[in-house]
Amino acid sequence: METREFQTIKVEVDGALGRLTLNRPDRLNAIGATMLRELVEAARWFDSHHELRVVIVSGAGRAFSAGADLKDAPGQASAPGAGRSWLARREAGQAGLRAADALEQMHAVTIAQIHGYAVGGGVVLAAVCDLRIAADDAWFFIPEVDLGLPLGWGGIPRLVREIGPAMTKELVMTCRRFGAAEARSIGFVNRVVAPDRLASEVEELARELAAKPSVPVVLTKEHVNAITRAASAGITAYSDGDLLMGAMGEEESRAAARAYRERVIRK
Repeated sequence: METREFQTIKVEVDGALGRLTLNRPDRLNAIGATMLRELVEAARWFDSHHELRVVIVSGAGRAFSAGADLKDAPGQASAPGAGRSWLARREAGQAGLRAADALEQMHAVTIAQIHGYAVGGGVVLAAVCDLRIAADDAWFFIPEVDLGLPLGWGGIPRLVREIGPAMTKELVMTCRRFGAAEARSIGFVNRVVAPDRLASEVEELARELAAKPSVPVVLTKEHVNAITRAASAGITAYSDGDLLMGAMGEEESRAAARAYRERVIRK
């Protein structure tokens, strides 16, 4: 087994099977600037293992991921008075998109193992995986609008691809919670299993795929991805950094973010 040291994630490769574990359990695996950089590095590291076939993506502790870390969000660099150049602020705003793209473009098939909560950026992280299996007590929601922000990290085109335009609009605009059963019914997750069966079910699927002939599996992944890219032409996410900078410059958005944080703290 081969591993590499990171601050916020754990990665390992054992032959054809790899694992990427979000490893900030004390913060419910909230995704901050450091984790975004490390996810890009991890994707490159996995791609350097030519025998690798499948990577399981999971979260340590009680949740898959609580989404963007409000205390360490790259988008905070775009706040007024941050004292950074436009290019530096835009680059910070693009960090989530770059991480999502890196994971989605990995050669290996990726399987999201979802338990507890998948929130905001955690939903996007699950969406970039090729397959998704959720525990039946998992919950999903996307709170960005309540925070006064557009959903970034390429989340809109990815959700449109997975669940369609109408459901994307509803779930992103209302910020409502939805459970694993609904996630399965709208096509966001492939399977829903009992919590005590989650790890073994994902492991079984991973090993089944790893045992398949590698070339047709890789070609199938690339073929499907090419078709979805063509089908969503024009639905681009190139300007995530600009969208975040624009939203965070609005007082209404900043007030919404303050109110959301106060509600979270009170809870």
